[in-house]
Amino acid sequence: MRHIPKSEDEKLLVGLDTSDDAAVYKINEEIAMIQTVDFFTPIVDDPYTFGQIAATNALSDIYAMGGEPKLAMNIVCFPTCLSPDILTEILKGGYDKVKEAGAIVVGGHTIEDDEPKFGLSVTGFAHPDKILANKTAKVGDLLILTKPLGIGIINTAIKGELVDKESYDEAVMAMTTLNKYAKEVIDKVGGVNSLTDVTGFGLIGHAYEMADASSVSIRIDHKKIPVITKAIEYANMGLVPAGAYANRGYVDEFIKINKDVPEYMEDILCDPQTSGGLLISIPKERADILLEELKSTPTRYGIIGEVVEKQEYHIYVD
Repeated sequence: MRHIPKSEDEKLLVGLDTSDDAAVYKINEEIAMIQTVDFFTPIVDDPYTFGQIAATNALSDIYAMGGEPKLAMNIVCFPTCLSPDILTEILKGGYDKVKEAGAIVVGGHTIEDDEPKFGLSVTGFAHPDKILANKTAKVGDLLILTKPLGIGIINTAIKGELVDKESYDEAVMAMTTLNKYAKEVIDKVGGVNSLTDVTGFGLIGHAYEMADASSVSIRIDHKKIPVITKAIEYANMGLVPAGAYANRGYVDEFIKINKDVPEYMEDILCDPQTSGGLLISIPKERADILLEELKSTPTRYGIIGEVVEKQEYHIYVD
């Protein structure tokens, strides 16, 4: 994208400048449109579950901007050697998650490809004054993560046919849980300063983007991070996706990790998440209220760090 000329428009509220989750365009004083797209190859064998995961992941970017999804269009790549029944199940999984989100599927586009791929282009809306971007974290805020980490490691174990049922079920539950429910809590509690979702760049990458865009530093307590069952064991076995090492390379010069942090935890911090949780930056005085309300959501969550004055490094892990 760096080779493409930057678009200028006074109504473009969020564009490419801050590596945010979606684009936001102001329609009028009451409505801003949020636009995003995401799709990928299967990470589980069951086609219906894959459709659910891919749709949940694509819808997440709308919630991460403080919006509500309204329209979704399918993006499908599918080989002719597979049964159309498989594609039907993928589309059903996606449809059910879009419906759960309160949005509607209005079409899409399909092409023939050697490997199945599925996702959505999603349009959402929010009030222009209520957009939540990654560039507005404030010094003194606490950071709350709404889903456990380790999804990429568990997916690697799935591919290697080494995963146990408990870890598989927990990972699938996390990947198919809409961030709608955490977003509803955010709306109820109010006062959130900054928001992003944790996906392909891992916690460390998305936290870096928040710190950089907000001109602050972030301190993360690795002991407080919720982690999927057996993700630590699998990380110690070397079942770490290549994307984790790419993520570490992307931010390596901007982070300082305490020597007491275990190597497996460094892998988990960098682990690319599929349909991960929200990373919320909220004033300390409202954090306990938010945590209380998050009890109504199905995934594990916790306070994992704080926002501090800008220092030598963007991220400090203790």
